[in-house]
Amino acid sequence: MTYNTKDLRNVVLLGHSGSGKTTFAETMLFESGAIKRRGTVEDESTISDYTYIEKERGNSIFSTLMHAKWKDSKINIIDTPGFDDFIGEVVSSLKVADLGVMLLNAKSGVEVGTELIWEYTEKYNTPTLFVINQLDHDKADFEATLEQAQGRFGGNVLPFQFPYNTGIGFNKIVDALRMIMYHFPDGGGKPIKETIPEDAMERAQEMHNNLVEAAAENDEDLMELFFENGSLTETELAKGLKIALTNQEIFPVFCCSATRNMGSGRIMGFINDIAPSPADRPAVPLADGESLICDTNGDTSIFIYKTISEPQVGNVSYFKVYSGALKSGEELENIDTRTTERFNQIFVSEGKIRTATNELKAGDIGVTTKLKNSHTNQTLNKKGISRAIEKIQFPPHRIRTAFSPPSKNDMEKLMKALHVIESEDPTLKVELAPHLKQTLLYGQGQLHLDIIKYRIEKVNNVSMDFIRPKISYRETITRKADDSYRHKKQSGGSGQFAEIHMRIEPYYEGMPPPSDLTVRKEEENTLPWGGQLKFLWCIVGGSIDAKYINAIKKGIMQKMEEGPLTGSRCQDIRVCVYDGKMHPVDSNDMAFMIASAQVFKNAFQKAAPQLLEPIYDLEVLCSSDVMGDVMGDLQTRRAIIIGMDSEGHYQKIKAKVPIAEMYKYSSSLRSLSQGKAKFIRSFSEFQAVTPDIQKVLVNEYKNELQEV
Repeated sequence: MTYNTKDLRNVVLLGHSGSGKTTFAETMLFESGAIKRRGTVEDESTISDYTYIEKERGNSIFSTLMHAKWKDSKINIIDTPGFDDFIGEVVSSLKVADLGVMLLNAKSGVEVGTELIWEYTEKYNTPTLFVINQLDHDKADFEATLEQAQGRFGGNVLPFQFPYNTGIGFNKIVDALRMIMYHFPDGGGKPIKETIPEDAMERAQEMHNNLVEAAAENDEDLMELFFENGSLTETELAKGLKIALTNQEIFPVFCCSATRNMGSGRIMGFINDIAPSPADRPAVPLADGESLICDTNGDTSIFIYKTISEPQVGNVSYFKVYSGALKSGEELENIDTRTTERFNQIFVSEGKIRTATNELKAGDIGVTTKLKNSHTNQTLNKKGISRAIEKIQFPPHRIRTAFSPPSKNDMEKLMKALHVIESEDPTLKVELAPHLKQTLLYGQGQLHLDIIKYRIEKVNNVSMDFIRPKISYRETITRKADDSYRHKKQSGGSGQFAEIHMRIEPYYEGMPPPSDLTVRKEEENTLPWGGQLKFLWCIVGGSIDAKYINAIKKGIMQKMEEGPLTGSRCQDIRVCVYDGKMHPVDSNDMAFMIASAQVFKNAFQKAAPQLLEPIYDLEVLCSSDVMGDVMGDLQTRRAIIIGMDSEGHYQKIKAKVPIAEMYKYSSSLRSLSQGKAKFIRSFSEFQAVTPDIQKVLVNEYKNELQEV
């Protein structure tokens, strides 16, 4: 069946790990009749979390697309992981969703994962409602959870419901929107509608009045009706609330127990009646600054938000139709690769089960297979249409590791497998780092990298070992030094001869020219790895021909790429070549390149060399009860705490930390906080290492050279 844009609802389930998203999705499908029996995470029988690795681990790792029919609407449901190691799955799902459903664990309240995800709902301006789940837990606390949500996310977090009882006996929900109480049978399912008890009526009426006011505020006609009648009809109320929700002026709060199937049907009804369709949402931004209205009558444009590779199938592409309608067998042009793709089959998805359909209209989400040259974050259009939907901005990498296969013969197979996963997962990066003589893997956290390793070994049958990554240090100098070097080689026939006199000194912007030298030519080079090389040609009288300048610079650059101190790259140095000698027959480019590299090395050692290490800005979000442990751990990592602040009921620690001390920090933080802390990091600057650390690193490098 094909659905019109106004009858579509695209919902993404969000929340900290353990909030019950997968179970809630299962209950939504059951309530809609999409499935006849509810599966459980424990029995590995849910529609979501269908991959072998998710079943083994018992939690979501990938986003899962499902759909349910409710009245005349189709509700596309995307279940997402709760661990921030897999935040890329959340971000890509938010890109195509029109409503976020944020689940809160009633016994844990607003958790740190909720804080992180909320930032992305704000970035994408996603209308969001809250579901306080697990109200049947003996430690459930609805009031505390609601208070935390309002304290963190603002006064527009409005309760539409509250539980009449919580804990093991939870079975009644007071609905302030419809002013009725739902009484659920022991096995959950369809509730009995009852009059709100007297002891709950005052609170229900107060909440109802707040909802009426919120609805009336968004429409002048409704406001007039409200003033005239003192209230609004159910239809008028629904109209005002839809506007308020769509404009993110209210964030409704509902109650449920997903495990016992209590409350989810009412939430489905609200999504159907009040939640925005794709047609109600703002036009999607395009890469050129323009925007695209979600309209079935427009020219067809789709956006691929997720790609996975499946054995025996190949590439599986998940997409949203942003304009027009996509029909089976249609050809579209990829704006990024300029290639044409044929959509031989398009599907609607129920987890791993895909059902072929003939057409998907604007706003709908679907799946296709075997696209040859199209991947995540790419737009495909009707031929002749040139527009690119604004790409998903994935979060930067937070950790890195080096890796090696058990044998050199497996390296090609391993790299091929990694690049397949990298094309699926934009939050993963594989990098060949020749200056470190390592291959690096960047990800969101240790769990993220461990899952990649598991997949490689399970699917591709290639072992890979994580090893400590080397640090990209920098070398510089702290004082001026002069030196000279003569390269002379005679072995029959023409030989090699070059002599160079060189001065090196620390470089800074605006540095005055040398007072005792005549500068004939100067070049300022921004180095590929950062920093500067200032080259001054100060030869007077032709002692070295100017034709050797490039060879001399090349020798310097070779030595700067693998510095004299630890083999690290050099930066921020001024070089003056002011004298030398050449031979009419034996001098050549090679001789001057060798001589310049050697004289630079000798002068560098005399110029009080200094090793610099990369320093990162670190932000840790944690609960106050583990704050002391987190700060203590940071101090063991040579961190400098530069500030502390509160964010909601969490604490934010800001610090500067050497990257050399950040190895396996993700695992340590998770252990210290029992998974209730998150961090982000970004490069800040290079700073001088202490003399004792420099001595150790220099000695290590000398030993490596001797071993080679």
